[in-house]
Amino acid sequence: MLDSYKLKSICNLPFVCHKKINTVGTSNADVPLADPGMYQLDITLRRGQSLAARDRGGTSDPYVKFKIGRKEVFRSKTIHKNLNPVWEEKACILIDHLREPLYIKVFDYDFGLQDDFMGSAFLDLTQLELNRPTDVTLTLKDPHYPDHDLGIILLSVVLTPKEGEPRDVFQTQSLRLSDQHRKSHLWRGIVSITLIEGRDLKAMDSNGLSDPYVKFRLGHQKYKSKIMPKTLNPQWREQFDFHLYEERGGIIDITAWDKDAGKRDDFIGRCQVDLSSLSREQTHKLELQLEEGEGHLVLLVTLTASATVSISDLSVNSLEDQKEREEILKRYSPLRIFHNLKDVGFLQVKVIRAEGLMAADVTGKSDPFCVVELNNDRLLTHTVYKNLNPEWNKVFTFNVKDIHSVLEVTVYDEDRDRSADFLGKVAIPLLSIQNGEQKAYVLKNKQLTGPTKGVIYLEIDVIFNAVKASLRTLIPKEQKYIEEENRLSKQLLLRNFIRTKHCVMVLVSAAYYLNSCFEWESPPRSLAAFVLFLFVVWNFELYTIPLVLLLLLTWNYFLIISGKDNRQRDTVVEDMLEDEEEDDDKDDKDSEKKGFINKIYAIQEVCVSVQNILDEVASFGERIKNTFNWTVPFLSWLAIVALCVFTVILYFIPLRYIVLVWGINKFTKKLRSPYAIDNNELLDFLSRVPSDVQVVQYQELKPDPSHSPYKRKKNNLG
Repeated sequence: MLDSYKLKSICNLPFVCHKKINTVGTSNADVPLADPGMYQLDITLRRGQSLAARDRGGTSDPYVKFKIGRKEVFRSKTIHKNLNPVWEEKACILIDHLREPLYIKVFDYDFGLQDDFMGSAFLDLTQLELNRPTDVTLTLKDPHYPDHDLGIILLSVVLTPKEGEPRDVFQTQSLRLSDQHRKSHLWRGIVSITLIEGRDLKAMDSNGLSDPYVKFRLGHQKYKSKIMPKTLNPQWREQFDFHLYEERGGIIDITAWDKDAGKRDDFIGRCQVDLSSLSREQTHKLELQLEEGEGHLVLLVTLTASATVSISDLSVNSLEDQKEREEILKRYSPLRIFHNLKDVGFLQVKVIRAEGLMAADVTGKSDPFCVVELNNDRLLTHTVYKNLNPEWNKVFTFNVKDIHSVLEVTVYDEDRDRSADFLGKVAIPLLSIQNGEQKAYVLKNKQLTGPTKGVIYLEIDVIFNAVKASLRTLIPKEQKYIEEENRLSKQLLLRNFIRTKHCVMVLVSAAYYLNSCFEWESPPRSLAAFVLFLFVVWNFELYTIPLVLLLLLTWNYFLIISGKDNRQRDTVVEDMLEDEEEDDDKDDKDSEKKGFINKIYAIQEVCVSVQNILDEVASFGERIKNTFNWTVPFLSWLAIVALCVFTVILYFIPLRYIVLVWGINKFTKKLRSPYAIDNNELLDFLSRVPSDVQVVQYQELKPDPSHSPYKRKKNNLG
């Protein structure tokens, strides 16, 4: 009877407890709360019963969160469309003391929206008996509506003391990192989705139309399509790639939304794609009926085998094996131009070690691990515990689909509460890599605008086919997963305005210069301009346009190689980026105080749109400038080749034939390839040229000489 009473008093909210028949175990009642020892709480989340319905269809998509001291220590998987979900998930949680209760919160997952609260309860850990498995049934309640019946959650818990074994528990916790870092294993294939069109979608606006867009989700991977204004039959023609981690496939959640300025977006409908039912190496055309709404979505889905991706120890090195190296070089030789155009190259990254990292824990140490990303390919190292100078000695290989991609290497500190702390990051364009050279890269902050503490030692090799890389430059870039929505930032808005102003001022200055020639402010200059005008107009032909651009590129090239580099480092952009970083830090600290700004949807929507438009205009002008400034030599050489071809074509072929071929191609494109993705080759080319902001972010910082291990050895000897 006493045991039964003790179990019923574990939590203040009403619930029923059931004991397993087990007479072994000591009571925790005599253990003082101030006991500095650590405890391990093993929880098995069994199931839920009669949970609250939160969706329109009278069901929910429940998942469970465990929290201790306001820190999330576990999140279960989502069980779709079920009010009696069965999880059978286990969690191992390390607890410093037993003062804080374990909070259990249940939510209904809503893709793209804020998840709905389904109830909560808490467990008083001081009332649990040590080393004794206990089955617990918790009644869920809503503090605002205590009379509502929200169902029950069934758990099994075991509390055990841990003495001097923190390493094992930390290793268990490493499996409970956030979804962003949890996928350490390799994907088994690629799921390529082409969103073609929507048909007869539901009208959500007062004008009888909608502004539809589509969201896709497969596990932690998310994509969002572009918005098609004022239509019920949108034509998207967009392509996305997902990684397939499970052998049996998975479920892709698809939701359609209507974009509304100034208020919450309207839900149009949802559907799913079960990948396990689709055959591999084959393109499937799917017409999916939207549930909880109206209309259809038309997709093309292709499942292919995994690309060349691997993780190995430093002793296993593909490029040091002569036979493997020759095979890789043969695969990307100039003779294999038309073999698999998507396979542009091979990247090998050796993550050797880091030195002088930031101390993220109260002990003055960190538990660092490293995440290596190339576009949407993400791999990570193991965690080195309690170390500011970790050695990983891992080799990562990637398949390169776009030579203009940027390799991102980020160092995090692993935390027991699943939220990894940022320690530093570097971004390295593949075209700037020097093969086979071990380099110390200074770690930067999140915005890549300035240094943070520590350096990381990497050795990178990239092998690629230049012709394939050039052809891939003229097709759209691969989109990145949705990570965060654009937010309104005073500093970012100001930065984009100043960048746009610089681009406009170049045109204004050119106009003033031209007008000064007309006004004869400088007679010699005006006379020279007048003679040049007569010569150009008298001899003008269409082919002279690309010829002039070609001469400008060539002139800048000879200025650079002769040492008369006229490119100026944009310190204004660097200063603005540093100010923006400080502003972001303040925003992070004051986010709770400034939460009310999120309610002013209409103003924020307009300001964010203006902010993004200014960024696009400024980036467009900066990319044109950086093409002619030879910021990326590969792209400038590619521009020279293209301009030479255009000049020759315009010189030898009459304009009417060129326009005729262009028109026939445009009119018959959809007839020849109904599901082709529309693109503009010139804009795709410019999208690979970095803007001034990206030039600053990709700039390599010089390491502090004191970080050199060789210098430190000499100092130690002295």
